Amino acid sequence: MPVFSFLLNVLWVITGGVWMALGWLVAALLMAVSIIGLPWARSALTIARYTLLPFGQTAVRRDEIRGRGDLGTGGLGFIGNILWFVFAGWWLALGHLFAAVGLAITIIGLPFAWAHLKLAMLALWPIGTEIVPVDALERRRVWGRV
Repeated sequence: MPVFSFLLNVLWVITGGVWMALGWLVAALLMAVSIIGLPWARSALTIARYTLLPFGQTAVRRDEIRGRGDLGTGGLGFIGNILWFVFAGWWLALGHLFAAVGLAITIIGLPFAWAHLKLAMLALWPIGTEIVPVDALERRRVWGRV
């Protein structure tokens, strides 16, 4: 992880990023308890890790990365995202939105507010995305794979 991303991640955790990561963990736990929600629990755990350390990583659709569709990027993924939105997505997105507004009040908090807005969009529709390091994504783009 580059030094700048590391510093932003440290500041992110200090300024409250850990609380939204805990929100994602609660969503994962609730989904896992229901047994039928295990696929959503896995996605929520992945995004909890991303929410804890968002700088230096990005969310990209899996079909763009892999060059082909799968269950999460097709019709079942669409239905899964609708169910996710109803049961967990809207309140996670709302939490990220409130955090973004609070951080945007200060000038120093603007990069963090922007990160919360990106996470709020991801919270609404997470199925079919993959979290990848930004530098790996750039290498793929340079070599024409994405």
